Amino acid sequence: MKRKLFLIIPAAVIGAVILFAFLFILFLTIVEYRPKPLEDIPFTSGTKMLLKETPYSLMSWNIGYAGLGKDEDFFMDGGKKVRPDSKQFVERYFDGIKKTIGSYTSDILFIQEIDIKSKRTWNMNQYEAMQKLTGKGSAFAYNYKCFYVPFPLPTIGKIASGVCTFSDFETVSAQRKSLPVPFKWPVRLANLKRCMLVTRIPVYENGGDSGRELVLANFHLEAFDSGEGKIAQTKALKEFIDAEYAKGNYVIAGGDFNQRFPGSEAFGLVWKDGWLPGQLDADMLDNGWQFVFDDSLPTCRSNVRPYNDAEAEAHNWQYHVIDGFIISPNIEKLSINVIDKDFENSDHNPIYMTFELK
Repeated sequence: MKRKLFLIIPAAVIGAVILFAFLFILFLTIVEYRPKPLEDIPFTSGTKMLLKETPYSLMSWNIGYAGLGKDEDFFMDGGKKVRPDSKQFVERYFDGIKKTIGSYTSDILFIQEIDIKSKRTWNMNQYEAMQKLTGKGSAFAYNYKCFYVPFPLPTIGKIASGVCTFSDFETVSAQRKSLPVPFKWPVRLANLKRCMLVTRIPVYENGGDSGRELVLANFHLEAFDSGEGKIAQTKALKEFIDAEYAKGNYVIAGGDFNQRFPGSEAFGLVWKDGWLPGQLDADMLDNGWQFVFDDSLPTCRSNVRPYNDAEAEAHNWQYHVIDGFIISPNIEKLSINVIDKDFENSDHNPIYMTFELK
């Protein structure tokens, strides 16, 4: 009898674990976020008219959900942490992020990795807070939405996060345009479903509507894939911007490419245990289109370990330039700069572009 119990009890435990895992995966499959290829999303409009041959400004920043400031590392980058040790860290980083954004005048603001209700940020609604801060028209699109991410330990848990665009200008529509997902079932269930947040602003000239639009595409392309995802998403991006320009529109596409720009200078070291970005194809853009970036300073730092030790102070670190823009031939870049915040509150620095419509 004892021998039978010795065999039955472990078998029962293993069976229970397998059954739980099966039921949990089944549940995640049922509740999986399945966005349509193109969806209209709620937005609020600014009131300012967008004019030709007038200088405007655009800031873009991957804020790392206010969870990747200088005291943090990240497990997917080769570090150990899943989230900051306490809500106070997130609040401190987010306060610093808001202070930086509030200290710069920008007509348009792109933000990537902003949470609206996630375990990793103690259910803070960062989008709502940013709406109050900027007072601009806005739109939000999910890049990551999962009822519960079960790995690693401690678990990531519930995620509701995405990209948002803020603008002072009159806006006529906002859409979530899905990008290719490189992950297969069941890994796909708890992974990102990336997108472009597309907002359309009418362009005015001579006191009236010109019939053209400034099309803004805000995105955060694939990071932790084997390369196919970034390639497929970049191809989809190019097809989209080419189609919009063919209509006579002005196009600015930007955010976190997770890829180095053609001709950009490398920064820092290359760590064998650290994440490395992809590389954008120098020939992907047609004549007149431009990659717009500033490689005088890094836009992103490695998260292998916290950025508050002696190596960081000496800038003996692995850095990247992966944040920037693509602009259509009918847009003139006036300036582009990295705003050096030394990764105090995010693992990315914000970038700031001035431009005008030809």
